[in-house]
Amino acid sequence: MSLFMSRQGNDTDISGFLLVGFAETQQVRLMIFVMLLSLYMITLMTNMTIILILKSDPELNTPMYFFLMHLACLEACYLSVIIPKLLENLLAKTSIISFQGCAMQMFLFLFFGVAECFLLAAMAFDRYVAICYPLRYTIIMSRNVCWRMVTGSYVCGTIVGLVHTTVTFHLPFCGVTVNHFFCEIQPLLELVCGDTFLNEVQVIGVALFAIMLPFLLIILSYMGIIFTITRMPVLESRYKAFSTCSSHLIVVVLFYGTASSMYLKPKSSYSPPVDKVLSFSYTVLTPLLNPIIYSLRNKEIQGALRKLWKKMALQKL
Repeated sequence: MSLFMSRQGNDTDISGFLLVGFAETQQVRLMIFVMLLSLYMITLMTNMTIILILKSDPELNTPMYFFLMHLACLEACYLSVIIPKLLENLLAKTSIISFQGCAMQMFLFLFFGVAECFLLAAMAFDRYVAICYPLRYTIIMSRNVCWRMVTGSYVCGTIVGLVHTTVTFHLPFCGVTVNHFFCEIQPLLELVCGDTFLNEVQVIGVALFAIMLPFLLIILSYMGIIFTITRMPVLESRYKAFSTCSSHLIVVVLFYGTASSMYLKPKSSYSPPVDKVLSFSYTVLTPLLNPIIYSLRNKEIQGALRKLWKKMALQKL
């Protein structure tokens, strides 16, 4: 511990942290490394493939696929903030991260995570306009409006990331052992000297803005969608309208369900084993499942992928 902490008077200087990671599974460290590396490569490949498909096919130049392209990019970056360091620590005997590295990891994790929350809300609004106002869809969801929504998502991510990171890393730490596999807010608060009640209130308050506000917008959008679908006279039209939203709904449930259960609770209810599983769900499993959900359930993306394969095959001949 003396490598990471030094005292000057009444102050404690922290130069780094020890990440406990999955200490319960040290015996199968190599197997976890192979599994995570495989999941990471699959997720990067699927997200990059989606971006390539959407960029190469002019027929997919619509607001829905514009948002989907940014979602794929966000999730590739979001995952890359956590997994490379985790893989490095699995191979090393000690899981060390510098003070500055920990702060940067927290900021980037929050930036990409919060941006994804608001981007999912933008995607829900896009589906609401497409189903409820189809004749005015191209006017309402103009390219300018889409870019403003995406930019707004990134701005919200930046604000939340800066607030949480700045406040957390200006607190006095009395320990360096983080009982987690990355620099998450709750396990870092466990190391803070003294009472952290105000910091817990801040975490929950920001989470209400970053998680519950976009989730409320998604709920309102789908209330309007459901109301419109139930009024459609033709059953086939109802099925087609709902099928365009089902993939987005699955992603929303996966992402918001795990993230809200992690952030919308006090520090006293923090349970390292349970919360590691929750964090693993929204940092690894959700980015892996999202492109699979969208690509397997979307005939247009499947068709565009086939066209791209044929084009690449012809170029090789």
